[in-house]
Amino acid sequence: MSHFAKVENGIVTKVIVAEQDFIDSGVVGEGWIQTSYNTRGGVHYGPDAQPDGGVALRKNYAGIGFIYDAQRDAFIPPKPFPSWTLNESTCLWDSPTPVPMNGKIYTWNEASQDWVETQ
Repeated sequence: MSHFAKVENGIVTKVIVAEQDFIDSGVVGEGWIQTSYNTRGGVHYGPDAQPDGGVALRKNYAGIGFIYDAQRDAFIPPKPFPSWTLNESTCLWDSPTPVPMNGKIYTWNEASQDWVETQ
């Protein structure tokens, strides 16, 4: 079984688990593109959540509201904030400044363009 995303006007509207033959039969209509549950940021991950060297499919696992960019052959999540930029190699969004890596939890503050520690 594989995962497939229904893409309408470049936007993912549904994700299902199905056999390739079912998709090819046309029963569910056109516009289905295979996606990999194990792919994130252009890397394939194994059951232990570690990169395993497998084939990464379309940069990211598709989700409802994601954009399918046919030119990049990639699923791109919705842009979280206006200031964030698309990372071309991962097709994920990068914040203007990296999140602090000190074991604390942070949220992005768009007004101050900085990470704020969550209490």
